[in-house]
Amino acid sequence: MKTEIISVTSRGQGMDEALAMTEKLGAESGLERKQNLRLRLLAEELFGMLRGIAGDVEADYWLEKTDRNFALHLKSNVVMTREMREQLIAVSTSGENAAARGFMGKLREMIAVALLPDESGRSGLTGLSLGFAGLSMGFASMADPSSVTQLRTDVFRWSMLEYKKKVDSSRSENTEAEAAWDELERSIVASIADEVSVCVVNSDVEIIISKAF
Repeated sequence: MKTEIISVTSRGQGMDEALAMTEKLGAESGLERKQNLRLRLLAEELFGMLRGIAGDVEADYWLEKTDRNFALHLKSNVVMTREMREQLIAVSTSGENAAARGFMGKLREMIAVALLPDESGRSGLTGLSLGFAGLSMGFASMADPSSVTQLRTDVFRWSMLEYKKKVDSSRSENTEAEAAWDELERSIVASIADEVSVCVVNSDVEIIISKAF
């Protein structure tokens, strides 16, 4: 089943209604109190992704459920300007971007950079085909070519499960991978969710958090 779609914004509008809908669905599905709190927590973390991507953002939120398998969807059209690009790069390269700390912060910034137009006005997705190799954004490992799949021009997917596999296999020989693994273990979302997937198509972004109880 699929719930109704609720519009939420980076300013917080619609979020209370969306969280209430999430909890109601969990209760109606027979989740225990602790399980329902985890479902709500995942929704809260998902909404946190709206903040810091690009100014005022509006997104559609809904859930899909099969038995006790839940998928939380957040879909938005985000248009970033060259001015936003310059500001983000300036903050990030100076090391002052506190919002990019932690797993979800880095994921949010990866999405932001994917949406950035370059100097010619082309989408920043072009850089993703190179695994962010040329971007000094401090999150290159988040977009390793093995965890970002190019489907066609300006269409990319990212999978937390694939990212975890890559990081885990590199831990013994790479100190950065070990640090990334520690970061995953500290992340609420990475610890609770079964999967986090991101699909970017031009300026459309969809984030899905999956969890089975």
